[in-house]
Amino acid sequence: MSKKVLITGATGDTGGAAVHEAIALGLHVRAMVRKIDERSDALAALGAEVVVGDMFDVNSIRAALEGVEAAYFVYPVAPGLLHATVNFAQAAKEARTKAVINLSQRSANRHSTSDSCRDTFISEEVFNWSGVPVIHLRPTYFLDWLLYPFQLPYLQHGVLRIPAGKGRHSAIAVADQGRAIAALLKNPEGHIGTTIDLSGPAEMDHEQMAAELSEALGRKIVFQDLPIDEYTASLTEMGVPEYVVKHFAGAMLDYQNGHMSGADNNVEKLTGRRSMTVGEFARLHADRLNAQR
Repeated sequence: MSKKVLITGATGDTGGAAVHEAIALGLHVRAMVRKIDERSDALAALGAEVVVGDMFDVNSIRAALEGVEAAYFVYPVAPGLLHATVNFAQAAKEARTKAVINLSQRSANRHSTSDSCRDTFISEEVFNWSGVPVIHLRPTYFLDWLLYPFQLPYLQHGVLRIPAGKGRHSAIAVADQGRAIAALLKNPEGHIGTTIDLSGPAEMDHEQMAAELSEALGRKIVFQDLPIDEYTASLTEMGVPEYVVKHFAGAMLDYQNGHMSGADNNVEKLTGRRSMTVGEFARLHADRLNAQR
């Protein structure tokens, strides 16, 4: 009988990728979603056991964890992380879950001006206090953000627009995070109690990132640095939620001060295959990145 694991946020970015990869590894995947819709139906068609749960309802989490050996916890950039963390830790403790994989963020920082960064730091501590066997994952910025509405239209017109200053990072694709999450769900032994950074293979600043995007897409991409307040004002105009806007303001300040720097090969260590580069990601999604020019 295959090992049963729970993946929360299963219709989201990292959760969805983890579902695909965990099924490919032969795990019995219980996918927790907020509602049944076409996205959850697609997970069921893949072979996942779909359950409805609510991070603010400890009893629904406890039911989802029944009979599960390992679980993946993820929460969006939104208010309520600490409430969700306490509920999940309590439910996992009651269910005697053998491993909880917690998606944190590289910018987790109790001194940040971002509520999300501060709460993510405390969320890690709550899991540690709870006594549940936990592994914290700290990914750097996602490559997939290049495809998000606040970035994609600018890239399609040749501009990598972000208040990055001279900060550096090694962006990581959601697909590579999914592989790492699935590998840890299958074999968490030896990693319990650790914090694992997840990065792309090469650290770079945004000038270098623009150059790599240019080469991959066959057209000039120019990095446009701008003040953080100007950038966040534009996000507000686009309809980005206030909590997310405030997070970007704090996280980008932290980024400029080196909080996201560094690179590692942890994805390769966990899965046997390195994470993709900026250029590889761009070529994979060139149809969208080059559209509507």
